[in-house]
Amino acid sequence: MIPRYSIPEMAELFEDEARMRLWLEVELLNVEALASLGSIPAGAAPAVRARAPKVDAAFVAAVAEREKVTDHDVAAFVDVVQEAIGPPEGAWIHHGLTSSDVVDTALSVTLVRAADLLVGAADRLVATLASQARSYASLPMAGRTHGMHAEPTTLGAKLALFCLQADRDRRRLRQARAAIAVGKLSGAVGTYSNIDPAVEARVCSALGLTPVPASQVIARDRHAEYLWACATTAATVEAIATEIRHLQRSEVAEAAEPFGAGQKGSSAMPHKRNPITAERLCGLARLMRGYLVAGLEDIALWHERDISHSSVERVALPDASLLAYYVLTKMTALIDGLVVYPERMRSNLDATFGAVFSQSVLLAMVSKGMVRDSAYRIVQRAAARAFSEQRSLRSVLAEDDEVGLSPDELDSAFSLETALARAHLAVDALDEVEGT
Repeated sequence: MIPRYSIPEMAELFEDEARMRLWLEVELLNVEALASLGSIPAGAAPAVRARAPKVDAAFVAAVAEREKVTDHDVAAFVDVVQEAIGPPEGAWIHHGLTSSDVVDTALSVTLVRAADLLVGAADRLVATLASQARSYASLPMAGRTHGMHAEPTTLGAKLALFCLQADRDRRRLRQARAAIAVGKLSGAVGTYSNIDPAVEARVCSALGLTPVPASQVIARDRHAEYLWACATTAATVEAIATEIRHLQRSEVAEAAEPFGAGQKGSSAMPHKRNPITAERLCGLARLMRGYLVAGLEDIALWHERDISHSSVERVALPDASLLAYYVLTKMTALIDGLVVYPERMRSNLDATFGAVFSQSVLLAMVSKGMVRDSAYRIVQRAAARAFSEQRSLRSVLAEDDEVGLSPDELDSAFSLETALARAHLAVDALDEVEGT
């Protein structure tokens, strides 16, 4: 992933040095487990760990140079490690293992750590959405369907629904963490032909993983589940960002993302304050869906294993992790700094001359005994007239003898307080959400 979208604490997990440190730790734990079980000399384990190379830039460069000969990264890694440790103990490195034992188990550790960062970021987004939802629980605005005014709602209810969705993403991230927190050291086709299952159990325990049955590789549906959790998280961020983009449009102008001192919205037009963060997040969500498709296609491998998934995962898993963390972090900051224009919300709510109360009027007429379709046609006709004449729907209805509602009944049907009497229920639901 390019540095522009890479937050350091997540990016560090996927650097070559971090990856090879985990490979080395798996190798060292394997030697220690073999020694504890009496499969190799007892003195080999402390000697191997004491003489293990430091994994730094020079080490990574040495592996890369060796790979020019081996054309196999793990084989090159093993060669460099064995050479650094020296004989005779160095010979026990990679004993009984196949490359995927090391790579897949280390990758699981990396993804667990990445998932922990993602869950933490999701915690912060959920908490921020909940806080803002409660702050704006009673702020009325026009609800819209198909982009058109529908009925009144509140900004708090809107944000609360996004919060509940983000909480579901958080649960999916936790489930994905559990799915990927597994390891395997069972050999070339997963039959433990050259390694004791007790070694796998000891190594996985030391790494905080659960050993699972596998072929040469851990089944890739687990990785696809991780990518699904990342993708759906990004989709939720996209949904929130799309809403903000619409609310920030000049014709709407009900809310806007924060605009910093010295910021420029356009290189050409000084007046512009564009929703650039929200637009960026929508774009990155598209990438995330692509990574999910790639992850799903990695599930089907030939027999006990091929490497068609390997090249995909070197790109998809780090990038998806980085982007999911980035979009969560950026959306949290956007919601925390959201600029809200209550007066504009009320002005827009009134802009359709009371049409947002049309259903309330319809139901009041039905309650007085009118046939629903007849009532519908009367209100529909009146709404069109109100718009055409640029005056309130209530006044048009009051002039129509067919309506059959008293002034008090019309007042009740056009009551904003009545329309929003239960809008708080979405915000109230946040009381059951963890961390809010």
